[in-house]
Amino acid sequence: MSETLVNGVIVPFLPVGGADGLREKAPVPLPKERSFDTVLQQELKELKFSKHAKQRLDARNISLTDSDVSQLENAVSMAEKKGSHDSLVLLRDLAFIVNVKNRTVVTALDGSNLRENVFTNIDSAVIAG
Repeated sequence: MSETLVNGVIVPFLPVGGADGLREKAPVPLPKERSFDTVLQQELKELKFSKHAKQRLDARNISLTDSDVSQLENAVSMAEKKGSHDSLVLLRDLAFIVNVKNRTVVTALDGSNLRENVFTNIDSAVIAG
């Protein structure tokens, strides 16, 4: 039995069309909006909520509108432009601790839990609305 070399690898069999047919396939073109880089950049820009933050939102019955999330995203972008790492974002009567680099909300507090609280390990504060 003869061995065949395909892309530097010895294979014990040949595809039905032969090994030469493998080299002729052209890459499938994707529209720019579906390219890997575009999708990756969109995911990196999107604001995420940690498991802890989701639990806090649920436990405190905090629901965010699309407008709220948009204001949070804008606040995180502003903090990022200033070089912040961990920021306190104040939105109405809510407070969010956000890891700016990862664009992740770490925890959330409502008005009743804001009183007599000390926020540590933050390097900036943004008043979003």
